[in-house]
Amino acid sequence: MTSAANAFTSQFLEWAPVRRIDKWLNAMPHPAFAVEIAPTHVAAARWTRARGSLESFAVEEIAPNSIGPSPLEPNIVNADAVRGALRRVFNHVPHRSGSLALLLPDQAVRVFILPFDTFPRRAEEALPLLRWRLKKSVPFDVEETTISWTRQAGRPGGLEIVAAVARQKIIREYEELIESLGAHPGVILSSTLSALSLLPDRGATLLVRMAGRALTTVVVQSGRLCVFRSSEMSAGAGLLDPQAVLDEIFPALAFFQDTAGESVDRAFISGFGTREEVFRRALSEELKCPVEPISRAEGVQALDAGEKDVVGRGLEALAGWMQRGGA
Repeated sequence: MTSAANAFTSQFLEWAPVRRIDKWLNAMPHPAFAVEIAPTHVAAARWTRARGSLESFAVEEIAPNSIGPSPLEPNIVNADAVRGALRRVFNHVPHRSGSLALLLPDQAVRVFILPFDTFPRRAEEALPLLRWRLKKSVPFDVEETTISWTRQAGRPGGLEIVAAVARQKIIREYEELIESLGAHPGVILSSTLSALSLLPDRGATLLVRMAGRALTTVVVQSGRLCVFRSSEMSAGAGLLDPQAVLDEIFPALAFFQDTAGESVDRAFISGFGTREEVFRRALSEELKCPVEPISRAEGVQALDAGEKDVVGRGLEALAGWMQRGGA
């Protein structure tokens, strides 16, 4: 395991019980330079450490099928295309020194919410327990995984561990791309986990986020992560039937309603492009709650004009990292 992979393993480690998701991100090191590698694009942003304000950002599309996000199979299909796009982004937003935050496609990192009665504080005791617990839940050898975790309050008054799990060899694919350009990933996170900082920390909030053909469904209740599910859809948002999205998110919502005893209060959507309004109306009619683009989330309203432009370009993962990391 490389030093960067070790960093990924340890970022969530030994945190006090959390009540708000932003504490997850605040507990991490916060490089002032972040890179997102997504199925459709690569992007980077840099902000000032002194004022936490955006200095510059850039985004470059990549050729279709250059990246095939998967928790199991190799992800980088066309390394030259992805590296070329990264190089162009770095030309616009130069990486000067130090480590950077690397945001990966959700499907490359599996996220689990596991109930425990007690959980060890020491890493050498916690990691074997997590590997044993996850052994039947991941489609690969759990011994070859990189695992990050944090604690959160469960229901009612219990303990939950949020674990992010990825194959070491898949993490290395992304690391090697960054390293080939002379940079070093110091923090690695899935893109939707980064974007959660933008959501309200009150009530129950649903986030429905498309990235390529991947649909990620998240429910956050008063800052507690209750549902995190990422699925491969039959098509991207441009060709997808809204009913297919509804069919995919309903099991997650049903699980939340059964366990929490309530429905979501609001929903935000992202990644639906020119068909955003079609999907917004469809979800609003079915969910019977306000459904808005993520650009209208409370966390986005707190950003300055340049940072809001980052969200407007579909880079809410970078904006989420900026909001907590750059502040």
